[in-house]
Amino acid sequence: MFQITLSENAVSKLQELIQKNGTADDTYLRMYVAGGGCSGYRYGLALDNKLHEGDEVIQANGVKVVVDPNSREYLDGSSIDYVESVAGSGFMVSNPNNWSTCGCGQSFNRKGEAAPDEQEGHHEHVHEHAR
Repeated sequence: MFQITLSENAVSKLQELIQKNGTADDTYLRMYVAGGGCSGYRYGLALDNKLHEGDEVIQANGVKVVVDPNSREYLDGSSIDYVESVAGSGFMVSNPNNWSTCGCGQSFNRKGEAAPDEQEGHHEHVHEHAR
């Protein structure tokens, strides 16, 4: 079974953002992975109000999280936290499927794989998101 965990801080911030942009019934947190970033792949988080064919919707601490089929295997078991510090604030993804990450916290290299541009036949995965 696919699993994503949201911290209390992440849930609180997401509920605040969802309230500003829609309702909890029709607004989802879309979580995805795309080629790029400093380490090969990068995380993406966006509020979305549309579901696409193959999307999987799960409830994580009262927030609907949507993941596309291409990103699912990369994100299973991940957790999201919302961190505020002197250096700034933002969502941080902790992913047990990584073997290296960049200091930016937004990009990673998956265990057992080379960076996407080093893989034969790799095509960057592009997402369109409603705002």
